[in-house]
Amino acid sequence: MTRPMDIVLRSAGDRAVPRVITAQGALDDRALAARIDALVMWLAKTGMRRVASRLDNGPSWFVLDLALREVGGVHVPLPMFFSEAQMRHALANSGAQCVVTAREDAMPPGAEALTGFVDGERLACWRTPADGSSAAPLPARTACITYTSGTTGRPRGVCLDADTLFTVAASLVDAAAIIAPRRHLCLMPLATLLENVAGLYATLLADAEIALPSLTEIGYTGATGLDVPTLLRCLHRYQPESVILVPQLLLALVMAAEQGAPLPASLRYIAVGGGRVGPGLLKRARALGMPVFEGYGLTECGSVVCLNRPDALRDGSVGRPLPHARVSLIDGELCVDGARALGYLGGESLPDGPVRTGDLGHRDDDGFIHITGRRKNVFITAFGRNVSPEWVESELLAHPAIGQAVVWGEGQADNVAVLVPRRADLDDTRLRRALAEVNAGLPDYARVARFVRAAAPFTADAGLLTANGRPRRDAILSRYQADVDACYQRPPNALPAGVPA
Repeated sequence: MTRPMDIVLRSAGDRAVPRVITAQGALDDRALAARIDALVMWLAKTGMRRVASRLDNGPSWFVLDLALREVGGVHVPLPMFFSEAQMRHALANSGAQCVVTAREDAMPPGAEALTGFVDGERLACWRTPADGSSAAPLPARTACITYTSGTTGRPRGVCLDADTLFTVAASLVDAAAIIAPRRHLCLMPLATLLENVAGLYATLLADAEIALPSLTEIGYTGATGLDVPTLLRCLHRYQPESVILVPQLLLALVMAAEQGAPLPASLRYIAVGGGRVGPGLLKRARALGMPVFEGYGLTECGSVVCLNRPDALRDGSVGRPLPHARVSLIDGELCVDGARALGYLGGESLPDGPVRTGDLGHRDDDGFIHITGRRKNVFITAFGRNVSPEWVESELLAHPAIGQAVVWGEGQADNVAVLVPRRADLDDTRLRRALAEVNAGLPDYARVARFVRAAAPFTADAGLLTANGRPRRDAILSRYQADVDACYQRPPNALPAGVPA
C-alpha cells in the first residue's frame, strides 16, 4: 500500500511544483518534506506519541498529521468548534500527552502549561495531565482517534489504524480515476474524517495539488454558520477541480447559482456526503451543470463506503460499494464489512462480523445502494405506515423557504414539522405554500399536514444541534412539545398538496 508520505518523499528530490496551496503561498514536496522531517525529529526528541491538535485548516495540520504517521504515533484531531467542555472531555478521554495549537492561540481547556514551539515556531505545544504511563490503553495499531458528535454533548472517540485510512483513500482514487482531478480544495474542517481521508490522503495518493484555505477564508462562522459570498470567492480564488460538500453546502451553492452567481468552470467532481441529499436538490444541481456525486460512509468504517462515480451514477442512490467494502442488508439495515475501526476509546470494541450501521436502505437490481433513514428515528403513523423523517426533511430542506426542519408523527393520523424559515421575514403563509409544494412530491403518508414555527434557529449552543450540525431530535421535540400538542388540537395548518395558496 502506497502511503501519502511515500509520495511526498519520492517527489521531494526531483520536482518543485506546488503540492499545498494557501493564501500565503505554495509548498512544494521538498518544503513539505523538510517541515515533516523537523517535526519527526521533535517527536523523537520529546517522546510524544499521542498528540492532540486544535488547528485551523492549513499546512501545519497536514505536516503534523504526516509526521505522526511517519513515527507510528497517534493523532487526535479536535474540531475548532468543540466547546470547552468537549475539549476537556476529549483530552482526558484520549490520554493525549500534549495538544498542539497555533502559536497565537490561548492555552486550550484541559491543558496545563506551554512546553514550547514547533514547526518553525508556527505552532505551540501545550502539556496535558496525561503522560506515557497514565495514558489510557488503545487498541493495537491505533493511528488516529477521531471524535464523532453523536447524539449527546459528549463526543465519542473512534480508534482507526493507518492501513484502513489509506485503503479507503486508495478506493476513492480509483472511483475518480476517469476524471482524475488535479487540484482538490478542502472545504470541510480537516479534523473531519471525511476531508482527512478523501481530501488529504486521496489527493496525495493521486499525486495532485491540495488547496488549504483557512476556515475563515472559506466562510465558516462557528459550527454551522456560513457566509456564501465568501465561499464563492474562495472557490474562484483556488479554481479547484474537486471538492467535498455536505448537503447544506451543496444547497447553498445551488441557490447562489440559481440566483445568477457563477461557479468556477474548473469544477469537475463534487462529492456530497454526511447526510441525505434529496432528489429535488440533485435535480436542481444537474440543471445547473454541477458534476455532483453522492456518497455514503461512517466513521466506524474508515469514512466512505459507497460512492456514485462518473461511469456508475444513479441519482437517489449513494452509489455502489467501493472496492474495499462489502455491503449486506439485515432486516432492512445496512451492514458493512471490509475496512473497519479498531474500537472505541474506553475499551469498547466493535462486535464481530459486519458493522451494523443503523441506517435503513435497499440495494437495487444494478447494485446501487439507497438510504431511506435511521432505524432509531423511524416513526409509525396511526395508519401503520413507517416513515423515516430524514427522507421527508431532506425534501423540505431543498425548498428555498425552509432552513431547518424536524418531522414527527408517531401514532398520529398525519405528520407535523418544527420549521425554521430560511429568512426571518418569511411569514406563515409562505411556509404553508412551501409545504404544499414539497408535499406534492411525497406519498400521502409522508406528507406534512401541520407545522410549528420555531422561536429561533436550532443551534448547538442551545443544545438543539450536534457539533457537526445534525438535529438533536429528542431535544427539539421536547422544547416544542407543548406547541406540537396544541397543533394537533387544531385543524391542519398546511395547505393540501397541489392546492395553490
